[in-house]
Amino acid sequence: MSRILAWTVAALALLITGCASLPPPEGRTATSALADTAGTRLGRAVAPSVGAHPGKTGIHALPDPHDAFAVRVLIAAAAEKSLDAQYFIWHGDQVGYLLFEALWQAAERGVRVRLLLDDFNTKGLDPAIAALDAHPNIEVRLYNPLVKRDARALNFLTDFTRVNRRMHNKSFTADNQVSVVGGRNVGNEYFGAGTGVGFADLDVIAVGAAVRDVSKEFDLYWNSASAYPAASFVGAAGPGAAAELRANFSATRADPQSAAYLEAVRQAPLIRDLLSQQLALEWTSAHVVYDDTAKTLDTEARTDVLLFPELVQTMGRPEKSLDLVSPYFVPGGDGTASLAALAKTGVKVRVLTNSLAASDEKSVHSGYAKRRADLLRAGVQLYELKPSAGKELRESKTRFGSSSSAGLHAKTFAVDRSRIFVGSFNFDQRSALLNTEMGLVIESPVLAQRLAALFDAEVPMIAYEVRLTPDGGDLVWIERTASGEKRYDTDPETSWFLRRQVDLMSILPIEWLL
Repeated sequence: MSRILAWTVAALALLITGCASLPPPEGRTATSALADTAGTRLGRAVAPSVGAHPGKTGIHALPDPHDAFAVRVLIAAAAEKSLDAQYFIWHGDQVGYLLFEALWQAAERGVRVRLLLDDFNTKGLDPAIAALDAHPNIEVRLYNPLVKRDARALNFLTDFTRVNRRMHNKSFTADNQVSVVGGRNVGNEYFGAGTGVGFADLDVIAVGAAVRDVSKEFDLYWNSASAYPAASFVGAAGPGAAAELRANFSATRADPQSAAYLEAVRQAPLIRDLLSQQLALEWTSAHVVYDDTAKTLDTEARTDVLLFPELVQTMGRPEKSLDLVSPYFVPGGDGTASLAALAKTGVKVRVLTNSLAASDEKSVHSGYAKRRADLLRAGVQLYELKPSAGKELRESKTRFGSSSSAGLHAKTFAVDRSRIFVGSFNFDQRSALLNTEMGLVIESPVLAQRLAALFDAEVPMIAYEVRLTPDGGDLVWIERTASGEKRYDTDPETSWFLRRQVDLMSILPIEWLL
C-alpha cells in the first residue's frame, strides 16, 4: 500500500468524526480446509516422503521468480479438491490474469476455490472479482474491505483506524497437501514478467506437517470478522461476466509478452523436477507463525494478538550471528536498541535493505535513515541494495530473484546459521503493530547458511555498504567494483531534492505508520 497516503491523511482523519460503516456480513458461511485429501493426486505424490518423515515438513526454496510462478500454476492444475489463496496484492496484469485463469480452470474441474484478498489493492478488479465469485465453485472474500469503492482515499478520512490495518499475509495451498508461503504478492514485478522493475523475493514450497498449520491460518482469516463476501462490495456479476473474463484470459495468453514469459517458465528446471516427482526437499521442523486476526480490529494496543513476540521466541536469541533481509527496514527505537545490544555482545549483525534509489517507498526509507548512525556505532553492518542489482541477482545461484533492475522485496532472516524465517513480515513498525503477517520458522542450516553465504560473497557486490567516517560524524557509502572501491558521501544515485524530502519526513512523527 502507499505509505505516503497513509500518513498524509492521518492528521485529517483525526479531525473527522464520521465513520463509513461496514454492512452486516450476510451470506457468510464458515468453511474449513478439507481434511480428506490423502487420496488426491497431490496427496498420493507426497505420501511416501511424508510417511518417511513423520511430524516433519519438506521445504524447497523458490528464489527464482519463474519457478515461483510455475509452482503455483502446476499445483493449481494438479488440485482435485481444493485451492486456498490469500494475498495482500493481486494485480490485474499478465501474471494476475494467468493465475486467475489457473483458479478458474480448477473450479471448472470441480475444485473448491477460496480466494481471500486484502481489499486495499483491488482497485480496478471489481468486475473480475465479481465474475470469479459468481462461479459455483469459487468464493471470494475481501479482507477489511473499503466501503467507498470509487474514491478509496476517502476511506482513510472516514475510518482511518480500521482501514489503516491491512492483511499482508501470503499463501497458496492445493488440496491441503502442498503450500507456497513467502514474500511474493501476485503481479508481474514479483514473478519476473513484463518489462518493468522487478522485485528480488523469496518463497518456499512446503509439504508435510506445516501444510495443515498453513490451512489452519487460512481458515482463521477466512472465517474472521474482517473477511466479507466480495459480492457485498463489488456487486453481482452481469450476464456476460463469465464470457468477458474468459476473453480476458484468452487475450492475456495471446499477448506476445505473456507468450514469451510462459515459454521461459516452461524452460525452468523446476518444472521437470516437479513433473517427475524428483524435486529435492529438505525434511526438517518448521513452525507456522501468524498474527491473530484480532489485530485488525484492535483499538487497545494488545500484545497478545501479535506475531512478533512469538516470532522472536521461536527463532531464539542469536548467540553468534543474525543475518536480516528486509525491503522496508524501520527498526524504531526499541528495535534499534535491541540490535545494538546484540552487536555490542559480539553477535555478528548484518542487514540488507533497499537503498534510497532502489526503494519503492521513500517515506519508509526516512524511518530507516534516522537510525543508521546509531546502528553503525554499535557495530551493526548495513548494506543497501543498488537499483542496478538485477544483473548480479539474475546471474547468482543463490539469488532472491531476477530482473533487469531490482528492488528488494524478500523478508527473511537467519539466526546462528541454523534457523531461518521466510514469510511476509517486514522488520518495520507496520508489520509489527498494524498489518497482519505470517511465515515459516524453519530449522534449516542449509537455508540459513545459504543466506549467510549471500552476505559473505554477494551482498558486498550488489549493495552499497554504509559506514561511518573515521570521526563518526557522517555516513559514507562504499561500492565495490571490478576496478576497486568507490566512495559516495550522500545516498548514491539520488537527487538533492529527494534527500531533502527524506530528511523532512525523518523528523515527522510518522514512524509508527511506516
